[in-house]
Amino acid sequence: MSLEDEIKAIEDEIRNTKYNKATSQHIGRLKAKLAKIKDDAVTRAMKSAGSGEGYSVKKSGDGTIVLVGFPSVGKSTLLNKLTGAESETGAYAFTTLTVVPGLMEYKGAKIQILDIPGLIAGAAMGKGRGKEVIAVVRTADLIVILGDVFNGVHVDVLMHELYDAGIRINKPRPDITIKKTGFGGVRLNTVGAVDIDIEEVRAILAESKIMNADVLVRGSNVTQDDIIDAMMGNRMYIPAFIAINKVDLVTETERQEVEHEMREKYGVDPIMISAHAGYNIDKLQDAIYEHLGFVRIYMKPYGEDADMEEPMIMRKGSTIEDICRRLHRDFVDQFRYAKIWGTSVKHDAAKVGLQHKVEDGDIVTIVTKL
Repeated sequence: MSLEDEIKAIEDEIRNTKYNKATSQHIGRLKAKLAKIKDDAVTRAMKSAGSGEGYSVKKSGDGTIVLVGFPSVGKSTLLNKLTGAESETGAYAFTTLTVVPGLMEYKGAKIQILDIPGLIAGAAMGKGRGKEVIAVVRTADLIVILGDVFNGVHVDVLMHELYDAGIRINKPRPDITIKKTGFGGVRLNTVGAVDIDIEEVRAILAESKIMNADVLVRGSNVTQDDIIDAMMGNRMYIPAFIAINKVDLVTETERQEVEHEMREKYGVDPIMISAHAGYNIDKLQDAIYEHLGFVRIYMKPYGEDADMEEPMIMRKGSTIEDICRRLHRDFVDQFRYAKIWGTSVKHDAAKVGLQHKVEDGDIVTIVTKL
């Protein structure tokens, strides 16, 4: 039996087995077996790929996004529109043979955008340069899934390939810890209302020959798939959104039909764009900025005016310690306190410590011991 046949046989069995308490352990083990087979195949593909000429791209700027789409969907045209990068464009498949980086400057942020070769069905298993491309996607801070109005089904394929490659989009990392032990069997501890029992967990772990482990699950709505992902230990959790290109080539009715289809399938509104005509490019830039979760921080040297022209770009949830490390590693060791003017404090010029979280628009003064 070929790898594809084995995968299909397991998927069919999962699909045809009705889930209930009596079958939950069996289904959990099947899912774990399927995940392990796919993961082994992806790992072999990655190892055989090497870095590949043109596929080793150093991350730069305040964030890195990757344009993911089928060949000829318009990624190169979009990159050129957003950044001015010279990515070759053409009306035929596989125009982009290497990763082409560009830099988009927006609201003070410098955002690296990577145009990668088009993904196709089977990319996660190595087809169509998929092994090299997936390796680049896994390093992204944000994924833009680019479809076109003529091939909405391509978005389904892209979602499937990203999932098979261990990339979980728009999903927080489940708070699950699996600690292998030398004896005692599998023990499950939960914090919160968890609708999964110890026998399901044992069945899943057994597929990776884990017979002794302490499993700690925090939070609710944890699924078998979450346990499997924690067991595999190599999943990447990356934000993403869908953009549909070439909307200038269809009627308004057709555009609305595609938009409705995407909304029904994925529960989100896609951004309808035309890279060639420049339609909604500003809306796309806003979405990139918002999804990356940037905050603008204005530095005020002690006794001087704040620099309101060039903000420091940080991520939401960043602390004063993160700012200190960005400025210079010695700032943390020499730190006394920081003063803040802005929405993160109750009153202006409030003194805060290293763990204080900053918000967009805050003005910050770092006071050191020296």
